[in-house]
Amino acid sequence: MTRFALTVVRHGETRFNKEKIIQGQGVDVPLSETGFKQAAAAGIFLNNVKFTHVFSSDLMRTKQTVHGILEKNKFCKDMTVNYDSRLRERKHGVAEGRVLSELRAMARAAGEECPAFTPPGGETLDQVKMRGKEFFDSLCQLILKEAGQKEQFSQGAPSSRLETSLAEIFPVGKNCASEFNLDSRAPGLAASVLVVSHGAYMRSLFAYFLTDLKCSLPATLSKSELVSVSPNTGISVFIINCEKGREVTPTIQCVCMNIQDHLSRVTETP
Repeated sequence: MTRFALTVVRHGETRFNKEKIIQGQGVDVPLSETGFKQAAAAGIFLNNVKFTHVFSSDLMRTKQTVHGILEKNKFCKDMTVNYDSRLRERKHGVAEGRVLSELRAMARAAGEECPAFTPPGGETLDQVKMRGKEFFDSLCQLILKEAGQKEQFSQGAPSSRLETSLAEIFPVGKNCASEFNLDSRAPGLAASVLVVSHGAYMRSLFAYFLTDLKCSLPATLSKSELVSVSPNTGISVFIINCEKGREVTPTIQCVCMNIQDHLSRVTETP
């Protein structure tokens, strides 16, 4: 069995976020001043975490966020970021550039409700889910392949305990699991992966974890928090257990979801 940590962060605030304007993929605006502060605060919060892999959506707001996080990190300042279009926000078609209330009005006119409604030219929830599944499956295969190569060349030497740096900043508390590592006999983490993406995409990915992969959850997490969109630079952490073989389904433990402790000192810019 190969274990790795997956830390997922939503991008920082943009002016359109604040004004409740749909961005999707076609409207690609930069972070606001508050958004840059949030990215820096997330970076400071995560500065002692030694990430082995970094992935980001290739849209501007996520690129700026991941840069803001990494430049504060003690170990990963010069790490190469893998920009992946599969991590892009849900495409909202003709609704992009319009205020959220207009999207909701379009949904009502069609006899549907958000987020299930798909505006013309947009992606369905199933299409977004498939993008998330494809990315996650390829990530598991990458970690399994690299773990196998390390074992081959290190003659089975145990992996370093990468979870130590994570456990120090995600203590027991609200939204967190009672223990970071539920099984002390489990092997050390083979990798620690950072992913920076978008709110609607992350909600779809987390729903896939919960519904399809039966992700275990912290007892303190409420049902409303499970289905809510992550706040800007909200942080969620998962421990993934995977094995070789196409028929072997990964198991997932949610350590915490949508943590925003780092935002307490961020002041919004008018």
